[in-house]
Amino acid sequence: MTAHTLTAQDLSAGYSDSVILEGLDLAIDPGKITVIVGANACGKSTLLRTLSRLLFPRHGRVLLDGKSIHKTPPRELARTLGLLPQSPIAPDGITVADLVSRGRHPHQGMFSRWTARDDEAVAAALIATRTVELAERPMDELSGGQRQRAWIAMALAQQTDILLLDEPTTFLDISHQVEVLDLLTDLNRQRGTTIVMVLHDLNLAARYADSLIAMAAGRLHARGTPEEVLTEDNVRQVFGLESRVITDPTSGRPIMLPIGRHRMTSTDTPASGIDGDQP
Repeated sequence: MTAHTLTAQDLSAGYSDSVILEGLDLAIDPGKITVIVGANACGKSTLLRTLSRLLFPRHGRVLLDGKSIHKTPPRELARTLGLLPQSPIAPDGITVADLVSRGRHPHQGMFSRWTARDDEAVAAALIATRTVELAERPMDELSGGQRQRAWIAMALAQQTDILLLDEPTTFLDISHQVEVLDLLTDLNRQRGTTIVMVLHDLNLAARYADSLIAMAAGRLHARGTPEEVLTEDNVRQVFGLESRVITDPTSGRPIMLPIGRHRMTSTDTPASGIDGDQP
């Protein structure tokens, strides 16, 4: 697999009259897993959309292997860089198998036919995401979690060297969240796929990231290893939250424990209820 480079230089982007990203410089680590975290509306999704050419920058540029992505033919770009947006919309009535098969379109020329390699890629993606039993079902009949797994399968079938995912664990319960993140880690370790994803769960982000990026107000607040970025001071500055950061005994990575207004000590007695019932 080719180690492609993806960089942003002095990048500014936004919507209508609103500027979300401003003066951002970023180089994605090839062959690594980069996870972007930050508070709502800090620019995480805008950054992914701009890196993938869905959003044209107001200033600056995005370079793939030193060449502007806006000068790269769409099909060529889609063979190298894939995006799973935050809330994708499937065509009415499309089945899971048909949706996943669409991930193979960038690999087919104008006159080329569907090949055994395409079949293998689709089958592998369905198996990896445990959606084989859903293959013939329409997308609009599935639960939110099932739909999300189908979209991830389509992204996997595309077999790009760079994969951008905006909140890929949305709608998934915790077991499927871990399963998807393990799957993406396998993809990275076995194929060398460069993965960039937005996650809301700081502890899952720290567990799976090689490089962690914390964004605040459209800028990069901190970047480095999970140990360097997931600190009590950064959590306070980025999220406005008091916390304690300790070492996860399972992964050895940092884990954040939020401190809320209501916290129980060992000497506290749980209330029996709020309706006045006696124990």
